[in-house]
Amino acid sequence: MPPRIYLPRAHSCRSAQLLPYTFPAQSTPLCLRLAIGRGITGSEKSLPVSETPGKGPNQEQLPHVSEEAAMIGNITGEGGPDIEQGTPIQEVLKRDKDALDKAPQVLRDEIKKPNPQGSRSFSTLARRQQEAIISFEDTGVETQGHKFELPALPLGNQSHIKHRYEPIIKQVTNLLMKDGKLSVAQRNMAMILNHLRTASPPLVDPRRPLIPGAPPPSHLPLNPVLYLTLAIDSVAPLLRIRVQKGAGGGGASLQIPIPLAVRQRRRQAVLWILDAASKRRSRGSGRGMFAQKVGEELVSVVEGKSGVWERRGAVHKLGVSARSNLKPPRASGKR
Repeated sequence: MPPRIYLPRAHSCRSAQLLPYTFPAQSTPLCLRLAIGRGITGSEKSLPVSETPGKGPNQEQLPHVSEEAAMIGNITGEGGPDIEQGTPIQEVLKRDKDALDKAPQVLRDEIKKPNPQGSRSFSTLARRQQEAIISFEDTGVETQGHKFELPALPLGNQSHIKHRYEPIIKQVTNLLMKDGKLSVAQRNMAMILNHLRTASPPLVDPRRPLIPGAPPPSHLPLNPVLYLTLAIDSVAPLLRIRVQKGAGGGGASLQIPIPLAVRQRRRQAVLWILDAASKRRSRGSGRGMFAQKVGEELVSVVEGKSGVWERRGAVHKLGVSARSNLKPPRASGKR
């Protein structure tokens, strides 16, 4: 059974009176306690007036920097401040009348001064230092503004950034490159040239002479590029053997010698040198080991101790024996 709720009757209810609430001393808000202590009331008195007339210590502003510098300049006799350097404030003040009225007296006097004809109303640092600039005509310098002489025109073939290396250096670098790693090939090329430069002068074998016009062997380490060119051109073959099937009749093939250009000759020589260098025994380990073996192979080529000479001699011997397979050109016209 639910509990019963007894509501008071109307005649038994008493009228509720609202009594003012007073805060205890311990629970009085901080804002009210501070307001009572500071004496903040509705009838607050104004600040007392000073007996001595004049501005207070915080009411008088200091003079402008330019005015202060002008006063010091007048006292010392050095003249006014340098207001011509930097932003052309004079031009701004001429356009703004309100700012001109509030501008320092020094700037207003400077604006009122007449400017000489052909001069600017303001000056820059370059104009102030114009007298200190030394002209090259007075000093007698031939190349004005250049430490070294300018290159002669027209420029050479190697002045282009893509053709700044020797042709043979670029060709050997491309043949050294593997998997498109050009930086590794360039590093190996630099190590090869360094090995040729630091190696002792070679002892040339008279049975395997170098190309005509070669410098003395003692001068080769002084020019590693010439050293490399001389070693490659000395063992470069003059021709190659092309096998032509069915040219001999009855399905027989013939060996026909084909002359080579300079770039083709050098390419074949470099491939022979790289193949011989890869078969050399390594003296250690490291990323510069292959470059060292190639450098040693180039030195042995100049000295006539490399096996590349035998390969060149075999190709030339085969070409001499196969020259009978060449057919003379047919004469034009009818007989």
